[in-house]
Amino acid sequence: MVQQLSWKVGGQQGEGIESTGEIFSTALNRLGYYLYGYRHFSSRIKGGHTNNKIRVSTTQVRSVSDDLDILVAFDQETIDVNVHELRVGGVVIADAKFNPSLPETCTTATLYAVPFTEIATELGTSLMKNMVAVGASSAVLHIDTEIFEEVVLEIFGKKGQKVVQKNMEAIKKGADYIREQLGEQLETMKLDPADGKKRMFMIGNDAIALGALAGGARFMPAYPITPASEIMEYLIKKLPQFGGTVIQTEDEIAACTMAIGANYAGVRALTASAGPGLSLMMESIGLAGITEQPVVIIDTQRGGPSTGLPTKQEQSDLMAMIYGTHGEIPKIVMAPSTVEEAFYDTIEAFNLAEEYQCPVIMLTDLQLSLGKQSVEPLDYNRVEIRRGKLQQGELEELEEKQYYKRYRVTEDGVSPRVIPGMKHGIHHVTGVEHDETGKPSESPVNRDDQMNKRLRKTKGIRFNTPIHVYSHEKESDILFVGFNSTRGVIEEAMERLEQDGIKVNHAHIRLIHPFPADELLPYVQGAKKVVVVENNATGQLANILKMNIASHDKIQSVLKYDGNPFLPQEVYAKSKEMFVLNGNV
Repeated sequence: MVQQLSWKVGGQQGEGIESTGEIFSTALNRLGYYLYGYRHFSSRIKGGHTNNKIRVSTTQVRSVSDDLDILVAFDQETIDVNVHELRVGGVVIADAKFNPSLPETCTTATLYAVPFTEIATELGTSLMKNMVAVGASSAVLHIDTEIFEEVVLEIFGKKGQKVVQKNMEAIKKGADYIREQLGEQLETMKLDPADGKKRMFMIGNDAIALGALAGGARFMPAYPITPASEIMEYLIKKLPQFGGTVIQTEDEIAACTMAIGANYAGVRALTASAGPGLSLMMESIGLAGITEQPVVIIDTQRGGPSTGLPTKQEQSDLMAMIYGTHGEIPKIVMAPSTVEEAFYDTIEAFNLAEEYQCPVIMLTDLQLSLGKQSVEPLDYNRVEIRRGKLQQGELEELEEKQYYKRYRVTEDGVSPRVIPGMKHGIHHVTGVEHDETGKPSESPVNRDDQMNKRLRKTKGIRFNTPIHVYSHEKESDILFVGFNSTRGVIEEAMERLEQDGIKVNHAHIRLIHPFPADELLPYVQGAKKVVVVENNATGQLANILKMNIASHDKIQSVLKYDGNPFLPQEVYAKSKEMFVLNGNV
């Protein structure tokens, strides 16, 4: 019996690959297993190789695995592209229809040709071939096919009981066929029993959307873009139930300005996009900065530049999100590392946006946005709504012909905020420099006062966990630093390095800007070597460390920018090599 294994299904896009993985993983999640899934898919609507790799474990996992135990193939390309991942003793379960074969170089895995299409056709339609594959997979894992009944009923129940029965029959026939094929060899991949606990199984985008809903957002203007679209799609269904709405705008410029306008009117609003859309939003973000309007913007990073690799993993928007706007404005940039954090941090993003009256950008990446993870039940008692200096009572009467000092110079840099229509709250709002009432002003003295006021807002920002540190000791041989979805691979690399006798620490940055230099500095000072792990070509997070913390000689980068997420073995091998090459043993 094994505590964990990795399963992958692959074929042509539009062939039911996603639904195969969804049914398989949802059933295992309901048994109480921990899962971590990552989809590799083409930027085409139909066609092109796609696969879904799912890690199944009796303990929590936060990354894809190095190798592969079971590969389910609907075409030969799936075998050719993925066979190198198979461990010794791995199994390929392929549709007999295409006469599958293993490359001559693959001598340690076993191929089983199962007539997915033939069995499905005999039952009524070849479309059920993915159900036959699910059944074959369940047999390898020693899982009773009955666990799929609830999931199948949820998916196909609207089509009638006959459709449900046929799909369950396809699953059972697939299981029966593979049991006859493997016989005693089935024992090698039998999973340990799960704990049976109920957990959610969701992608980061769903957690962000749910967090926005719980955090009081009631309006979302957005333009569809991979990998952000699921946030909009989730809220299209849910926001109207709470008196809110979603508008699909003509472009990202309109989306951002509409979100700013809604916040100006007192409604919590957000928009979400990826790198190309954020490029279009930059001028609008500057408008929110100078007019001091709260707005929450989600950036789901993907491969760039331009259209780049729209369906692949990358973390290359970091510098753009911090420094992309022209001029200088206060801005907060957050970076959750798990689905749970994506939920809680979205709520906090709205609070910070209103408390500091500035744009808050929440960075995720494709792996976090679309990767599916087991999630412990969310604690809604942690939800807190803070609206900062928003004036909600009666305002003091103004002297005749006076305007409200919406941009009053204050010690903390945050001015009192009013919404349109409040009696005695009339003021100007303009994108040019202005005085305390919002009237345009080019006075050098006023310029200094207003600029300094805005920029000192975020100097005292309060954020509960700006960095995650995974050791109470500050001294280490290697300090890993990362952000977003690299957390899981770093954690696994740490375990392997510690087995080698190397003392390791890990600081994962959750607040990117303003950078938490004071919190991170003691751990950098106590490390012999700082290894920054990130999915980009220029070491953007490493450069931000160098800008904020003086330890340039210690800081080295482990980079990957080919569109694929890191594997634990890659981080382990590269960091150990750095450690040894620097004269350590």
